[in-house]
Amino acid sequence: MDDLHPQESHDHRPPRTDRSPTAADLAPATAHLTPAVRERLATERVAWLCTLRPDGSPHVTPVWFVFVRGTWWIGADGGSVKARNAAHDPRVSLALEGGEAPVVAEGRARIWRAPAETGSPTGSASVFPPDVVAAFLAKYDWDVTLPHRPASGRVLFEVPVGRWLLAGTAQ
Repeated sequence: MDDLHPQESHDHRPPRTDRSPTAADLAPATAHLTPAVRERLATERVAWLCTLRPDGSPHVTPVWFVFVRGTWWIGADGGSVKARNAAHDPRVSLALEGGEAPVVAEGRARIWRAPAETGSPTGSASVFPPDVVAAFLAKYDWDVTLPHRPASGRVLFEVPVGRWLLAGTAQ
């Protein structure tokens, strides 16, 4: 795969198209979520992302995220530890803050990688899904396409929920 298309380390399926998912596509991921959990996914600003280092040990970091089309999306620097970890092993977990009504999910990260665009005023907007870019801008007033460090490029984690471990109720 080249740098302009999403990669998934252990899955050789073709990348998703930009088609809008149907209700049936999203049913497994979101059907049982309560309105309170949906509201938290839409409004909370920080989630905790856990990736796996090459030696198998966990790496946990706070991240900005959006939940669009039943999928978690996280923007990151192309050279970050979390990006390197997810490229090596796509298994991740995500959790919202607050233990009173925990929200924890597992999935496999697909990495959308944009090349470093030194001096580009438009960032990676043409590479990343426009609805996701717009969601980051609306939630954080942040252009997720612009690199933090000019030579590093941007990545976007696409994490479809494989399993909800906790969806608003402590056990």
